[in-house]
Amino acid sequence: MTTPSEKTVLVVDDEPDILLFLQTALEDAGFNVVTASNGDEALQRVKECPPDFISCDLVMPKKSGVRFLYELRKHKEWARIPIVVVTAHARDELGSKDLKEILDGKILSGPQVYLEKPVRAEDFVGMVKRELGIVETAPSKAAESTDALKKQVQELLNSADPEALKEAARILKAKRT
Repeated sequence: MTTPSEKTVLVVDDEPDILLFLQTALEDAGFNVVTASNGDEALQRVKECPPDFISCDLVMPKKSGVRFLYELRKHKEWARIPIVVVTAHARDELGSKDLKEILDGKILSGPQVYLEKPVRAEDFVGMVKRELGIVETAPSKAAESTDALKKQVQELLNSADPEALKEAARILKAKRT
């Protein structure tokens, strides 16, 4: 079974806060992440070590997302890397024409996926996992139950008076031995 720690995702975005947000979401899910702030940097990252997946902004300075994708198309191996376009310009004149070319399969083959900013971390990570064939494993009922009990105990401890805390500590110590 493939796990996120076995996969590297290249995140390309010129907005530092978006780049950090997407990077953090993926790292929290266990992925290895490399970043680039434009198409030129992204192409350099791919040359250094082709990633398993690419998240690419569409409108960026220097080399845009669409120009970067055209460069990928020229290389047989790189053209197969799954890509998601994450853009705030899906419906405006800055990006809609380029996005249409991508979605029509004129630039890359394979599943053409895009997300409109702002994106939710869960949606972004879930989409990356689906595209990479990473199956989510649901937490077991026992783990869910234990977590719920810990949360309930923590809430009770937070509002307990000193005598109740002493009694709770005594009971927990007795259970350890």
